[in-house]
Amino acid sequence: MVNQEEEIKKKHIAILGSTGSIGTQALEVIKSHADKFVVEVLTSNTNAELLIQQAIEFKPNAVVICDESKYKMVADALWNHDIKTYAGSAALEQVVEMNEIDIVLTALVGYAGLKPTLKAIEAKKAIALANKETLVVAGDIVTQLAAKNRVPLLPVDSEHSAIFQCLTGEFHNPIEKIYLTASGGPFRGWNAEKLASVTRAQALKHPNWEMGAKITIDSATLMNKGLEVIEAKWLFQLAPEQIDVIVHPQSIIHSIVQFTDGSMKAQMGLPDMKLPIQYALAYPERIPADFPRFNFLDYPQLTFEKADTETFLNLNLAYEAMKRGGNAACIINAANEITNRAFLEEKIGFLEIAEINSKCLESATFIEKPTLEDYMNSDEESRRLAANFVG
Repeated sequence: MVNQEEEIKKKHIAILGSTGSIGTQALEVIKSHADKFVVEVLTSNTNAELLIQQAIEFKPNAVVICDESKYKMVADALWNHDIKTYAGSAALEQVVEMNEIDIVLTALVGYAGLKPTLKAIEAKKAIALANKETLVVAGDIVTQLAAKNRVPLLPVDSEHSAIFQCLTGEFHNPIEKIYLTASGGPFRGWNAEKLASVTRAQALKHPNWEMGAKITIDSATLMNKGLEVIEAKWLFQLAPEQIDVIVHPQSIIHSIVQFTDGSMKAQMGLPDMKLPIQYALAYPERIPADFPRFNFLDYPQLTFEKADTETFLNLNLAYEAMKRGGNAACIINAANEITNRAFLEEKIGFLEIAEINSKCLESATFIEKPTLEDYMNSDEESRRLAANFVG
């Protein structure tokens, strides 16, 4: 009986995208705190091999492999482990409704995170949000639905987690401004002439963070920071002029809140995504961790620079989309998913990513007050446009 009670007290976690960078680090956090967390659901897009390994180790109630061609492989491997196996995007949207789930960690890449996140909110599950595109694409619908269902949106991005931590105990105090810090990526200080010859291998070498390929390229183009600006608008209900980006190459200060009296709060620490993951899963509790500790003497200088929006046009593009409102952010997100992949496949050059994203924003149909169906249609239209520009 004691064991059953202890099991009930633990938080039951569903990880959407468990085989990606955030998902694997989340499982490390859960493994370190087996007294606090239980894995309820694991999902992967195509990485069946790693999903099977994770399922055998963490023994979830269910797994979902989105690539239906790999269903038999996963099902055969797990049939004698008492783990339910499902396949396809529809299963991904249904599995988050399981009664046993307390928190859904959305660690999917890109637009794919939107529908399952909405389903989880409708099922009144707390959301640990590592999929910024969910808010970029349809921030108004997502935040309204979360408010209606009284579902917390707990940020996992290091910058948004930093803002969230700085606001603890301050939620009744108005924000004057927030500063999202950016490392500047691997090409900080480069001009357009140098960027024109950037290779895939160069762009995948981030100076401070280990991330998946898509987000690493987005960081190199500063589109990742642009998407984070839009995400911050919705998470913290801010106007565009209340959000600033400042380049901080050391990535020690993860972001800053400035209040109406001029006082500022910053959250600091060594770059390690496991910290914001753990904070979101354990919230409102802070639980012990053996992460390496920051030592001021190892960093005698913390430096700051203005972001170069004249060279890295994607950041400006994100601000422009945010100011336009409507479906503009959905348009650039969809275009960027196509151009990012095209660069990784060496079909376009580095500077063409922002050029094509900009063309799509100007060419796609603008809708001032989109519905969810409008967002889905906009996503499809912008992808088609981007693919044509790439071709």
